[in-house]
Amino acid sequence: MEKKQNEQLIGIAAGAIAYVIWGILPMYWKLAAQVPAGEILAYRILWSFVFMVFLIAILRKTQEVWAEIQHVLKNPRTAILITCAAILITVNWFTFIFTVNSGHVTEASLGYYINPLVNVLIAMIFLKERLTRAEIVAVLLAFIGVMILSVHGGRIPYAALIMAVSFSLYGLIKKYVPVSTYTGLTLETVIIAPFAFIYLLFFAQNFFMSFDMKTDLVMAGPGIVTAIPLLLFATAAKKISYTMVGFLQYIGPTLMFILGVLVYQESFDHTELIAFLFIWAAILTFTFAHILIARKSKQLENAAKHIKANS
Repeated sequence: MEKKQNEQLIGIAAGAIAYVIWGILPMYWKLAAQVPAGEILAYRILWSFVFMVFLIAILRKTQEVWAEIQHVLKNPRTAILITCAAILITVNWFTFIFTVNSGHVTEASLGYYINPLVNVLIAMIFLKERLTRAEIVAVLLAFIGVMILSVHGGRIPYAALIMAVSFSLYGLIKKYVPVSTYTGLTLETVIIAPFAFIYLLFFAQNFFMSFDMKTDLVMAGPGIVTAIPLLLFATAAKKISYTMVGFLQYIGPTLMFILGVLVYQESFDHTELIAFLFIWAAILTFTFAHILIARKSKQLENAAKHIKANS
């Protein structure tokens, strides 16, 4: 029992740290606000690949990762899925960086707030899963919130929607690709890395790593700030329940929202507050519904064990 509790505490700590890092990531990208978003993305891809190769070597996982890569190369379907995942995460990263450095951190937070609800819709569309009443209510509340923001701002919050949809589709693919986190992230970055390198050499405004020392260090750091939270998240997902992960995932967008409104002084009026209240109500409805489902499942599981023990 004590060992299980320790495992859960480690999982909760790992998940919380991962989401805190993701939540304050806008502060990191702001350090390179003078660098075009496309160049930041290219550096993020390149250095993420370099860092993953270094990490795999340090952790002595080279043989394990190489065996998985060979398996992927022999399976065209898996290779295509990983390529699609690489494209989706690239779109997600670019949209996030561009949105943050354009002064719309609150819109970036919106994307990750509605991400779980988009997951539900994608599961309904692609996996033919039926929505519960609570999930339908949550989706409708979020839809109302997004529509209020669209009418008020005179445009649909495309960046938030692109981030939510791209990350949800990325998660869907990852669910069906039988590779470890290390292999997955390494393959995803190596697929895009040649394009990133060519872009930086021939098409970027600034020559490769030709900034001042501070900016060069910031451009070299994305490998660390990308890989570490992903690895922490993978640890958390293995050690704690899906419900607990669901709770923790709102740390990220909440920190982004606080940064946008309080630190970067982004405009946030009463109408936008009403819109976000609808979205927060959707999140609460969604979360509590899943807590109840998890409790009922646990009760049924315990009852089944009790019956089996007495039979």
